[in-house]
Amino acid sequence: MSQYFEDFKIGSEFETRGRTITETDIVMFACLTGDFIELHVNEEYARQSMFGQRIAHGMLVFSISAGLTAQTNLFNDTVLAFYGLDTLRFTKPVFIGDTIRVRKRCLTQQAKDEERGVIGFETTVINQRNEPVIVYHDKLLVKRRRT
Repeated sequence: MSQYFEDFKIGSEFETRGRTITETDIVMFACLTGDFIELHVNEEYARQSMFGQRIAHGMLVFSISAGLTAQTNLFNDTVLAFYGLDTLRFTKPVFIGDTIRVRKRCLTQQAKDEERGVIGFETTVINQRNEPVIVYHDKLLVKRRRT
C-alpha cells in the first residue's frame, strides 16, 4: 500500500527484499550503457586488480537499489518524482553472486504545498554480510493526503 507524505515519520525505517547480482546483470548493463570498462567485463584483467575479480558497476548497483525500493510498493501510487540525490558513496565493491538489499531511513519532511511534499532518506545498500556497499541521501516528491 502506497504511503503519503503524512505517513512517513522522521526516523522511520524500512528494508527491501534481497537480490543477487549476476553476470547477466553486468553484461546487460554494459551493453545498455556502453560502459565496458575492463574491471567489469574482463575476468583476466580484473583478477590482477586490487579486487581480484570482476566487480559490478556502481551505477548498476545504485539502479538496482532504486528498483528494490520501488518493489516495496510504498510509493507506487503516491510518488510524483525522484527529487534529488545529495550524496552518493560507493563504500565496498559488489561481486557477481553478492546479494544486496536496501535500508531506508526517513530523515526529513518538507511540505511544498497542499498537494505535495518532499521526503528525504538516508539510504544504505548492504550486502549479504550486512556491509554497506553504497550510501546515499535521496529525496522523493510525494502526494499529500487531501483534507
